[in-house]
Amino acid sequence: MTTLAPVETVPAAELVENALERAEHAEPTRTDAELLLHARGDQLDRLLSVAGRLRDRGLQTAGRPGVITYSRKVFIPLTHLCQDRCHYCIFVQSPGKLQKAGKAPYLEAHEILDIARQGAALGCKEALFTLGDRPENRWPVAREWLDAHGYESTLDYVAAMSLLVLQETGLLPHLNPGVMTFAELQRLKPAAPSMGMMLETTATRLWSEKGGAHYGSPDKDPAVRLRVIEEAGQLQIPFTTGVLFGIGESYAERVDALIALRASSARWGHVQEVIVQNFRAKESTAMMQTGDLDTEEYAAAVAVARLVLGPDARLQVPPNLTDATELSLLVRAGIDDWGGVSPLTPDHVNPERPWPEISELARLTAASGYTLRERLTAHPHFVRAGTPWINETVLPAVLALADEQGLALEGMRPVGGGAAVPVGGSELAGRAKLAGRELGLRPTESSASHPSTAPSPMAAVLARAEANPTGLSDGEYAVLLGATGDELEALAQLADGLRREAHGETLSFVVNRNIDSSLVRERARATATGGGLGLTDIDELVAEAVALGASEICMQGPVYPELGAHGYEDLARRVTAGRAGLHLHAFRPAEIADGAARAGLSLDDFVAALVDAGVGSVPGTGARILDDDIRATLSGGPGRDLTVARYLDVVTAAHRGGLRSTATMVYGHIETAAQLVGHLRTLARLHDETGGFTEFIAMPFVPASAPDAPPHLAARGPNTRKTRAVHAVSRLMLAGRIDHIQAAWTKLSPAERDAVLRGGADDLGGVLLDGTLNPAAGPEAGLELSRDEVERVGTALGRSVWQRTTLYGRAVAGAGVA
Repeated sequence: MTTLAPVETVPAAELVENALERAEHAEPTRTDAELLLHARGDQLDRLLSVAGRLRDRGLQTAGRPGVITYSRKVFIPLTHLCQDRCHYCIFVQSPGKLQKAGKAPYLEAHEILDIARQGAALGCKEALFTLGDRPENRWPVAREWLDAHGYESTLDYVAAMSLLVLQETGLLPHLNPGVMTFAELQRLKPAAPSMGMMLETTATRLWSEKGGAHYGSPDKDPAVRLRVIEEAGQLQIPFTTGVLFGIGESYAERVDALIALRASSARWGHVQEVIVQNFRAKESTAMMQTGDLDTEEYAAAVAVARLVLGPDARLQVPPNLTDATELSLLVRAGIDDWGGVSPLTPDHVNPERPWPEISELARLTAASGYTLRERLTAHPHFVRAGTPWINETVLPAVLALADEQGLALEGMRPVGGGAAVPVGGSELAGRAKLAGRELGLRPTESSASHPSTAPSPMAAVLARAEANPTGLSDGEYAVLLGATGDELEALAQLADGLRREAHGETLSFVVNRNIDSSLVRERARATATGGGLGLTDIDELVAEAVALGASEICMQGPVYPELGAHGYEDLARRVTAGRAGLHLHAFRPAEIADGAARAGLSLDDFVAALVDAGVGSVPGTGARILDDDIRATLSGGPGRDLTVARYLDVVTAAHRGGLRSTATMVYGHIETAAQLVGHLRTLARLHDETGGFTEFIAMPFVPASAPDAPPHLAARGPNTRKTRAVHAVSRLMLAGRIDHIQAAWTKLSPAERDAVLRGGADDLGGVLLDGTLNPAAGPEAGLELSRDEVERVGTALGRSVWQRTTLYGRAVAGAGVA
């Protein structure tokens, strides 16, 4: 049979080399990722180094540098029957073959428990349920067995056996039942901490065309499988998925599959690990003559997966599908997880490939410079987050086996009822109890039989935040950023209480106008077709803004070079000349750095020149996330934005010179919770040193505002849940320091604006007068609030509205505002 495998055209070595150079500094484009799949020899070595460094950065961020994980499991093959006909599979059997082997269509409950109990005795913590897809749709014998045993479907039997294993043995079920509907996913969530389904490929032709590896398999339609992965995200199910390479897909299709998984994970945050599996030909299958995926080709694919998925993805390879002598190659390629390994049961999907001994796997991992650690079925960040990611039905059993990092308590074995005991000795038991007391997460002996009384990790952190909102650890604030449901409401209420304590039931705003200083040209007046602003235009726009009641001109944008070495100062004087009551809020840190360089002045001397020219404060925009890798990615590469150190130097110089500034953050792109917390910590430290920040503004990422960012970020942006959590956590972390939190209404929907104002924000910012002379003179033209609109927002919130100055003095309320 043919596998429809295309003949790959090997690109010129120079093209691969160029792609490697770009990959060392930024996430690869789709084209570069495809080129990198061709890396071999020295180029492969270099690719592996890039991928390995990226993995190491992600592990550092996750708080477990140098750690590669695995799950100690038992493999429970619930049924070998399936409605699909994958042309490489030997797991699936026909009813006739099962009968000849003396096997029933399904494992009976006592057989399942026997496997689970043996595994628990050996310290296993995962029960991996593997089965064929909906066998009752194809095989009458499957339907008859289910009817005889009182189950409506195979998935109903999966749910029942999963709960039975959990209750009787304490093993944590991980479910791989294939394609499920939204309702079926919802029904199975209370039965297991995690689920999974391989995407395998997005190559529809391998499913739809005769000769394809998935031809004749109804549940292998890539669109159907992507739908399942999406719906698992909507239901907040920790989900394992992955790709199978070597079944006839092209290199371009490999990249497409990885990008599809990355996009789903970015939308929902539910993909806990991505498996990159290499094809291994099996005897007595239609694809037995298809060669195994070449080792170097596989290593390149794993490394490219790391580059595409990013540092924070958990990347898994099965250790039994690669020869032990070559596992170090995969470590170099950027993996951080070996998946499930069993000391008891074989890999029923690949029975010809035995698992390595766990001690041997630890030795091989150590030889590559990493430490092997045991994890649970759900990955650590989901364990720490608790509900709603992990249903309260199964959460106590999970917590009984988890350490303070959310990894497995090694040396412990489950015993059922949400409890665990040491495999040997009492030291580990003492450590488990100590961890439980420190976190306040696990049920005590007296409460183990009442799972609903065990607080979730999120609830425990919320309780500590209520007692000491500014005193949590970075990790605890990161946990709060994942709040959902009732716990998000509790977080928002806590943040809003802090707002109320600081400001009462008030809502502030400033009347201002934006002017884009990058549009200004030297000529007296810009022509109608020139697309710029002349100096006379500036005079008229400022005069109009003052007449309309503005107390502030906000001016941002790099000044055009033809305005000369002192263009920034000259423009500032033009705005403020003769207007004693007008405040000029002007020039971002990048522009201050540019102006100092043009004028040949130190930062301190240039700030003094700006103050002398009439600048009253500076916008702190351009902060993005205070992480150099993120800044380089969002700006199109290294050197195209200020480094974090330089940004902070400029802001510090501005504060030192008497110019206060806003503090900002752009979120919802590629940042992690830890990086968000780190950004806020940095702002707090700087404010402690200078006292220079007037307010904090969290701005959601809008792709159109980052034209130099990689194309794959075009669909990024935070959802409402994240927006609310970011504002609430910001209020907690900055309370007593930066006491004003602004709702960036121009970048939020009205519902989101109101939600953050009810969850910690106290200020609406500027009304952004457009005027009539040239509404397009500001970068946010067409976005304007009237006094009546501000009042309506305040009334809906139950707050009195007051008009402020830029520096939060009280302005003349409503003067001249339309």
